[in-house]
Amino acid sequence: MSSIAANLDLVRQQIETACLNCGRDPQNVRLIAVSKKKPAAALAAAHAAGQKLFGESYVQEFRQKHEELELPLEWHFIGGLQSNKVKYLRDKTTLIHSVDRYSLAREISRQWGKINQTAAILLQFNLGGEATKSGADEAEALELAKQVSALPNLQVRGLMTLPPYCEDPEEVRPYFRRLRLLADRLRAVDLPNLTLEELSMGMSHDFRIAIEEGATLVRVGTAIFGARD
Repeated sequence: MSSIAANLDLVRQQIETACLNCGRDPQNVRLIAVSKKKPAAALAAAHAAGQKLFGESYVQEFRQKHEELELPLEWHFIGGLQSNKVKYLRDKTTLIHSVDRYSLAREISRQWGKINQTAAILLQFNLGGEATKSGADEAEALELAKQVSALPNLQVRGLMTLPPYCEDPEEVRPYFRRLRLLADRLRAVDLPNLTLEELSMGMSHDFRIAIEEGATLVRVGTAIFGARD
């Protein structure tokens, strides 16, 4: 078994254990292999080990891998996204996790409208208020949700956050809980095109805590592929 296959097996076991420990069905948590800055061969090895969902953060890198890998992969875009690069994701990504402003959502709607399709997106929130990270302010959540939900060719499937890094994963728990509660509040408003069934949160060092707080998508890179160069 390759190291990537062994790593995937271990991560899947950890996801299952975390789910069972908090009374959740492991089928309700999906693993996204974060493959940014990893060669196409590493993705192919992960796919051979049964991995289908992959997360990329850079548009140019995503385009290269999408062309190179003729495999039935489900691509998620998880990085910061400029409006002028949205067209390169059109009809190629299953879910865009990183929508943090109305202008970006509007451009996604416009691009998917050109092919008469609906784009699935997540609204990203910067709950730690870190200047180095993307994400909307939590205080603007309702207004942003109202604006985005009125756009055609979009469905807001949920929320995403990238909290501050803490050595002790327990210290990150409040951020995951806040995202879950924020989703509950927005869901109660009953806006159109807002289903909010997905919570994208948790990475290699803290995904078990994220699962306990309701994550449905965990983004794991290092624990699968090793440290990035």
